[in-house]
Formats: sequence, structure tokens, C-alpha cells
Amino acid sequence: MSQKIRLNSNIKLIAFDADDTLWINEYHYHNAEKRFAQLMEPWCDSKRANDALLKVEKDNLPLLGYGSKPFIISLIECGIELSGGTLTNDHILKLIQIGKETIGRPIELYPDTEKVLATLAECYPLVLATKGDLKEQESKVERSGLKKYFSAVEIMSEKHPDSYLKIVEEHNIKPENFLMVGNSFKSDIKPVLDIGGYAIYIPSDIIWAHEVVEETEHPNLIRAAGLSKMLEMFEIK
Repeated sequence: MSQKIRLNSNIKLIAFDADDTLWINEYHYHNAEKRFAQLMEPWCDSKRANDALLKVEKDNLPLLGYGSKPFIISLIECGIELSGGTLTNDHILKLIQIGKETIGRPIELYPDTEKVLATLAECYPLVLATKGDLKEQESKVERSGLKKYFSAVEIMSEKHPDSYLKIVEEHNIKPENFLMVGNSFKSDIKPVLDIGGYAIYIPSDIIWAHEVVEETEHPNLIRAAGLSKMLEMFEIK
């Protein structure tokens, strides 16, 4: 009960991550990585293929950012590297297709996503705070049917403490009045705790290796087994 009272009395703005918090995303990339490894079988085993792809993706992040388009470039670049430059045009076309199939898929919401957003939106202003390619993320938000619940949509190239401070300042609140809900401890949780905000951490079943960091405890951190458990943390009348 004390947790409910604390949240109700402090929180004036709630932000939600999008990919793998409100809808399924990483699962599709995980399947794409499996197909990439299968295509690389003439040159290496699946572990080497996946390790090499992760390295190329990380190296490309500062220049290309997140999303399906950088993923396609990384697939091709890594495939050429692993094959020693012997990839055929057919191989490259297959890599492009593997990457393209992560774009424009039907949005699969997690159970109770809409119920949670609709209920909370009656009591709190909600913000969608996601990162990635602008066009791709805008398309996902539109196709999800959830945009109506959010007073603002923030699409960032990266999630740092300053990114969240900007949201806090734009809504004229203090960090201690801000709550972030997300599945990535690195991107959604730690930066918010670092600025003095609250965070509800809902780990996803699959997470990209680049997002994995050591998880720590914090007095403003709340862990939840799923979105549906969120409503139990608020006294909503």
C-alpha cells in the first residue's frame, strides 16, 4: 500500500517505452539473426556469425543509429566480411530480404497494453518515449493504434539522462515527479534513476545483447512481471 501511495502522491507524468514494452519487436530481429547465421553456414558456425553481426551492429551505431535500415547494412557488411568477399548477388539479396522483413510487420501488442494505457490516461498525462529511426518508429506508433493515449511522442536517437531531463523540462515538472516504464535497464531504467526519477522495470523475454547491463537496486526502482501488474501499483478510482 505504501508503494501505491508514494506513486500516487509523487507522479505527475508517466512515460512508456515502445518496442518490447508495449509491443513485440526484438523477437523479429532474433529470428532474422537465426536466418543470417543459417545463410553464413558455408563460412562459419552460428555462434561466430552472431558474434560478428553484433560487433558490426555496435560499430555502426554511432553513425547509423537504430532500426531496420542500419540492421540491413550491418547484415550485408558482416556477410561480406565473414565470406571473405565471396558473397554472390543472390546472397546479398537474401540478406536484404531478411532485414526488410523486420519492417512493416503487423504490430503485436502485449496482453492488457491498451487497458493499462486507457486506465492510466484518465488520471495521468502519458508520453511515449522511444528510440530509433524517426520514420520507422512513427509508422509503428500509428499502426499500433495507441497514439490517442499519449499527450506527446518522443522519438530519440539515443536514451541518455539528458534525453529524459528534456522531457521533464518540457512538461514543467521535477525529476521526482516523473515515472518511466520500460524493458531495457540500460536505456529505460538507469538513465531515469540517475536523474532522480522513478522507473518500473518490466524485463522482456528477449533483449538485444547491446542492451544488456548489470542490474542494480534503487529506492525509486519497481520491478513488475508485466504491464498488467502496473495498475496494482496505483490507487485508481
